Amino acid sequence: MSISLTSSLTSSKIAPQGAAQLGLSRKGPALFWTLTEGARASVEMTSFVMLRRLMKRLPKGDGHPVIFFPGFVASDYSTKPMRKLLKDLGYKTHGWGLGRNLRFNEDREAKMNALLVSVYEKHGEKVSLVGWSLGGVFAREVAKSNPHMVRSVISLGSPISGDMEHSNAGRLYEAFNGKPDDTMGERLKTISQAPPVPTTSIYTKTDGVVAWKGSIQRPNKKTQTENICVPASHIGLGVNPLVMYALADRLAQAEGKWAPFEAEGLKRFVFK
Repeated sequence: MSISLTSSLTSSKIAPQGAAQLGLSRKGPALFWTLTEGARASVEMTSFVMLRRLMKRLPKGDGHPVIFFPGFVASDYSTKPMRKLLKDLGYKTHGWGLGRNLRFNEDREAKMNALLVSVYEKHGEKVSLVGWSLGGVFAREVAKSNPHMVRSVISLGSPISGDMEHSNAGRLYEAFNGKPDDTMGERLKTISQAPPVPTTSIYTKTDGVVAWKGSIQRPNKKTQTENICVPASHIGLGVNPLVMYALADRLAQAEGKWAPFEAEGLKRFVFK
């Protein structure tokens, strides 16, 4: 589909109708961003490969353990570039080891909590959790259950509002998991509450899967939370060089000395 035709589909008058015809949520992202996800992610992957050597100069921390949670329908393969990069920066990285992220139930949740306990006990120090898309929701929930084991949580384009209509993948998720029952419905009401540890939401206003408003954390004086906006696609978040910089910067902070991300100097032109 040409850019001109795609642009016409996303005009304010017909975009909602076009989204509905494609089975997408009216609260979801603009149709243009959804249709251009693949092309934009390809550019991000190319940029990642070209800049990979330079990324060894990214901020380095103390090498604490980090667990990565993949997005919906994805697996550890999708987080491999991030894990390899962070390993090169000195961190002890771990995939989630649960195959494709398709279903959520008590057994899967128990296994995620058990993974955190295992990594925490293996290394003898608090663990940072990084989750992409739905994986970010899981990372936050695991942190809520085990805050004493978690150093920080970073989500990438995650639907943390609790409103499934913010995601174009909501219907596909329900196809695998069914409609939320009363218990899950009540839990969805608390999804937007940040865990009691330093928590960062990295999002993009050009996300074609999760509407950016669904990835914003509520301001809360009682918790250390922040939102960092980057120019990116949703499926390219895991290889976007700017995301890699923000990720490395956040993880490099000394334990107990968290401070909000500062977009100063030239950074203010790409980070918001």
